[in-house]
Amino acid sequence: MPVQDWDAVSKNYTLFMIPKPLFTRLSISMESTNTNWQTWPQPLDLAALGTRHKESKLKLSLETRNRGDVMIVHCQGRIVYRDEAAALSRLVGEVLQNGGKVILDLSGVSSIDSAGIGELAFLYTWARSQNADLKCASPSPFVRDLLDLTNLDSVLEIHPSVGEALAAFQPGEVCADC
Repeated sequence: MPVQDWDAVSKNYTLFMIPKPLFTRLSISMESTNTNWQTWPQPLDLAALGTRHKESKLKLSLETRNRGDVMIVHCQGRIVYRDEAAALSRLVGEVLQNGGKVILDLSGVSSIDSAGIGELAFLYTWARSQNADLKCASPSPFVRDLLDLTNLDSVLEIHPSVGEALAAFQPGEVCADC
């Protein structure tokens, strides 16, 4: 029986791709493809205020207050990719640029993703490079778990409350008799 040379034997296969009909393709929007499904129109204005409802594009609200030379930034919403994380960096960066002291109050943060975690790490390293000080306070259990999982809790200084974070900025009392 003769030995076949497999390199010499080649076969060409032609594949044809036939697209699915348009109506059975997956929709790229979140709308239902069921035409019997009913939606109700959203109210155009708020009755109590008499104004039209406008939803903010930014899902993070940042409120600042000063306590002496410490700026407290209360974060409400989510710290996620794009606008929210960038807004936090802009605000905190302005204070840190001048060697300031900042406390991030994370009690109102409902959600944080990898970009938000990265932004916190970036702000911490930037604060160190500017001889500034950044502390975090009151993370929700969800945020605290994420900080633990990512090991960022070993880098950031995290306090259970804003009051304790403020106290950490105060120099310790020196005992003259010790």
